[in-house]
Amino acid sequence: MSNPEARPPLPPFSRETALQKVRMAEDGWNSRDPERVAMAYTVDSRWRNRAEFPVGREQIRTFLARKWQGEGEYRLIKELWAFEGNRIAVRFAYEWQDAAGQWFRSYGNENWEFDEHGLMALRYASINDMAIAEDERKFHWPQGRRPDDHPGLSALGL
Repeated sequence: MSNPEARPPLPPFSRETALQKVRMAEDGWNSRDPERVAMAYTVDSRWRNRAEFPVGREQIRTFLARKWQGEGEYRLIKELWAFEGNRIAVRFAYEWQDAAGQWFRSYGNENWEFDEHGLMALRYASINDMAIAEDERKFHWPQGRRPDDHPGLSALGL
């Protein structure tokens, strides 16, 4: 029986499908659309995001709406670190500006576990923020999806 919410590619992941899954996640988060992003997770998905522990899509939606309300000019790059079976590990960096105009670059790692339908059931994120000057920014594309020709984290030396 097929699941109308299925999110291909489905596990077990190959290098190619893991890379595709990472880019899809990056694109979703760069949309800054809590509803769109929440639909990539199981209805009972469990997260650890810094010191917060949202459970389920509704808490994820609420968390993301609050997050992006406080993180202006948000731009994210994710990079595949490792994969096996139904799990993917990524590293990421995102740049954002707070309400006072201070720029930040946030660095982190995520461990993901997917169900058989390609929905993320578990997400564990460790994140650190670093204040940066505006001229230290490296992510300059228009808000939204990172252009295909924009360098990734390794190419940027991050």
